[in-house]
Amino acid sequence: MPQKTKNTPMMEQYLAIKAQYPDAFLFYRLGDFYELFYQDAIDVSQLLELTLTSRNRNADDPIPMCGVPHHSAAGYIDTLVEQGYKVAICEQMEDPKEAKGMVKREVVQLITPGTLMEGKGIEAKTNNFLTALIQKKDRFGFAYVDLSTGELKTALLADNEAVMNEATALQTKEIVLGTEIDETLKKNLAERLGLVFSIQETVEDNAEFNFLTADIQDEWEKEATGILLTYLAVTQKRSLGHLQKAEEYQPEHFLKLDYFSKTNLELTRSIRTGKKQGTLLWLLDETKTAMGGRLLKQWIDRPLIQKRQIDARQKMVASLLNAYFERMDLLEALTKVYDLERLAGRVAFGSVNGRDLLQLKTSLAQVPQIRGLLTGINQGEWNDLLVDMNPMEELVDLINHAINEDAPLQITEGNVIKDGFNQQLDEYREAMKNGKTWLAELEAKERAETGIKNLKVGYNRIFGYYIEITKSNLANLAEGRYERKQTLANAERFITPELKRLETLILEAEEKSVTLEYNLFLGVREEVKKEITQLQKLAKSISAADVLQSFATVSERYQYVQPEMKAASHELQIIEGRHPVVEKVLGHQEYIPNSVKMNKDEMILLITGPNMSGKSTYMRQLALTVIMAQMGCFVPAEKAELPIFDQIFTRIGASDDLIAGQSTFMVEMMEANQALRHATPNSLILFDELGRGTATYDGMALAQAIIEYIHKNVQAKTLFSTHYHELTVLEEALPHLKNIHVGAVEQNGEVVFLHKMMDGPADKSYGIHVAKIAGMPTELLSRATTILTMLEADSPVEKIEETPENEQLSLFSEVSTAELSVVDALKKADLLNMTPIDAFTLLIELQKRI
Repeated sequence: MPQKTKNTPMMEQYLAIKAQYPDAFLFYRLGDFYELFYQDAIDVSQLLELTLTSRNRNADDPIPMCGVPHHSAAGYIDTLVEQGYKVAICEQMEDPKEAKGMVKREVVQLITPGTLMEGKGIEAKTNNFLTALIQKKDRFGFAYVDLSTGELKTALLADNEAVMNEATALQTKEIVLGTEIDETLKKNLAERLGLVFSIQETVEDNAEFNFLTADIQDEWEKEATGILLTYLAVTQKRSLGHLQKAEEYQPEHFLKLDYFSKTNLELTRSIRTGKKQGTLLWLLDETKTAMGGRLLKQWIDRPLIQKRQIDARQKMVASLLNAYFERMDLLEALTKVYDLERLAGRVAFGSVNGRDLLQLKTSLAQVPQIRGLLTGINQGEWNDLLVDMNPMEELVDLINHAINEDAPLQITEGNVIKDGFNQQLDEYREAMKNGKTWLAELEAKERAETGIKNLKVGYNRIFGYYIEITKSNLANLAEGRYERKQTLANAERFITPELKRLETLILEAEEKSVTLEYNLFLGVREEVKKEITQLQKLAKSISAADVLQSFATVSERYQYVQPEMKAASHELQIIEGRHPVVEKVLGHQEYIPNSVKMNKDEMILLITGPNMSGKSTYMRQLALTVIMAQMGCFVPAEKAELPIFDQIFTRIGASDDLIAGQSTFMVEMMEANQALRHATPNSLILFDELGRGTATYDGMALAQAIIEYIHKNVQAKTLFSTHYHELTVLEEALPHLKNIHVGAVEQNGEVVFLHKMMDGPADKSYGIHVAKIAGMPTELLSRATTILTMLEADSPVEKIEETPENEQLSLFSEVSTAELSVVDALKKADLLNMTPIDAFTLLIELQKRI
């Protein structure tokens, strides 16, 4: 008969530990498995497609249960964390065979989306940032860390928008809250960015954290950083020695790109696919190291606004472009450099293995060559980077002497340490290799010296190694030669100092060599750990060199030019500029370049022209050129003179926000509002077809009012494309506005887009022609042409006449000249005297005309 389950001591222990981690799946170690119980088991069995079993299955309320083998748990944990869950790892803290009563268990690590160190959830060229946020009135203390690299930074943010912008730029997956925050902001962070929230309301006070936050001046930044560090200490329960001193930064010290603009411009993620393909990052990423790839993404997210810094980067790119052979050698050396930042992190975290140290040695071995190549082309521009390119020869020498070239992944199985590194280990290995030989040699020697032919050296698990002599031969044994150990019925067993030494060597070799190797490895790791700060400095300098060579490689491949940056100027000249990403897709020969010219008095370019003609591409082209220039890269143009912009605002392309319940027009107005409220005369605004999401007169009125407001109040450089041709008259009223248009011509009734910008307004709209290209029915297009003619003449639109069912529509009503020429050719064709080939040729010709 089923009985009600009574919690065993083990289940009581499980429930007590689980209560400390209510928002995490508890992986509870039982022998060779991690087990999950209750709701955790039900949820995880579904998420990981595991078999759900039960404990006490004959009871009225059996406990749901599932498990995974401990040796393969990492893959399951990665899958859960990648889906946004937290996993608490609960280990047995003592040997079950030696435990008295319940085996002691405790959580040794809480793995969360923001604290991953390795596994499939960590991409080589992507940071994994964990962020922390506190709110004080209307201001925010903000901090972020990449646990895998040790990067730690903090900032004071002014409002909800700034928090969204920073969280978007960092692509953080988890945010630690130290205080209650604005509900609207929390909702946006959860729904727009899909963040996991964690709570850490107290700050731990210890010497290590005080050191890391010593340079922070602002109390809110210090508190946010303290919250972040405390959360790491609580969840990771191990050394955080690789964390770098917290560095304050100010978002306004970089080119500001809000949440909408980064999305619209597809800097690092495609709007359509969410992938890297088709983005600016995709174009520029020719980095050879993982850490270089991460730094490139950071530079794209935060272009510079200080002319001195921009010029310094561009000079380094120029020096690489002018030194082809040195750059090729640099590329080859960089391909042999592993991820120094994350290697340093694993050293501090205690998860590094022998192969990791070999990768570290290989990487450091490239530094002398890299340093030498850059020194050879240096005219002063590389000085700051070269200072931190320390080859660290002593560390290379240590690893070279200590670690086996074929070291296994596991550090507890032996064969990690090289022969000759430690005398004791060498003796152990010699003992394991030659133990039987030694014993045979000792037996032969003792037989020869005693004259006892049947003397033997044996082994007993209780007494160890011994020399056995039968009682009939004891008289032949010299007094005091051996030390008696055991008496048998017909023999005596003895030991000698030499046999004791061999016994100790052989047994210790088997039992202690692996332990000694492990401890020796830990010793090497501690020596490496002392150099983490130097390793991190080296990693930063190598990363920067990698990104700069990537700029040089792309600039050479696509024939980019060095832009001239004019900090105090409001003049913008881009001669024959190209959209870098579109050009890469189409190829250099197919892309039609366009110039962007705005003198210091020209504030707004009002762009008219047909849809599909390239207005949006032209606007994105300008924004990407500005971003590339302020990153320090060369730009796609024949010549470029650029002011230094402080912000870029964009409204390009139709989009809605169904999550927030906002229509395309609402999103359009919100994005426009961001620009109107925050732009300065040093900003760049790109507005594409504002007002199209509402009624015609509403849209036109809003578009004109926005243009006038920018002209009068904002005075930022602005590209404003519109399909409202009526707005082109504003050029007469607004002295700082200039009309330009996308060229198009008609040939035989067909529109041909020139994809070329020209001065002045467009002479007409080509919407119906675009509809024709899209393949709309001829009858519909003819009717649209009629209606357009009436509207342009300000005449009432005639009601369309219904055609009686028995009356056939005229086949040739309202057809184009090209279509009529086809009819004429068909009438004149002598079909009866044509060969099949001639008829087929005529048909192809007529089809071409149509």
